[in-house]
Amino acid sequence: MAEVHVIGQIMGASGFSESSLFCKWGIHTGAAWKLLSGVREGQTQVDTPQIGDMAYWSHPIDLHFATKGLQGWPRLHFQVWSQDSFGRCQLAGYGFCHVPSSPGTHQLACPTWRPLGSWREQLARAFVGGGPQLLHGDSIYSGADRYRLHTAAGGTVHLEISLLLRNFDHYGVEC
Repeated sequence: MAEVHVIGQIMGASGFSESSLFCKWGIHTGAAWKLLSGVREGQTQVDTPQIGDMAYWSHPIDLHFATKGLQGWPRLHFQVWSQDSFGRCQLAGYGFCHVPSSPGTHQLACPTWRPLGSWREQLARAFVGGGPQLLHGDSIYSGADRYRLHTAAGGTVHLEISLLLRNFDHYGVEC
């Protein structure tokens, strides 16, 4: 079977109005993909930027997949959360990006968004915290439901990903 190694890190995030950010991440693949080593999901630590608006996480990603086909190429999905001084967490943004399909090192910038909700929910979010969240996490990367939502732009998650492809030439795919 052809193999894909995804090695890199979630560098951090910028452009969020909130501070004290952390990120929950995961990877989604099609049915023909098998995870040989690594973890499918994780969470970074909380970082409160002292200078500027960049929250630095430097969270490692190390995944090794085997596949029988190209359908269902890996996608990374993110949930960025902010934590207040009382330890309460509220959603700052959802986002996803496709893992590049060419070998080498890639710098990725993944834009994020969050659901707006009604005007009452927006008012409550401003004064009390919380706010609307997605019921199903797969709505982050499935276009059918996502385009019906009223959303607000969030910040950007920055990644540095290196990709190694192996045995793709045996299956007629040129790298």
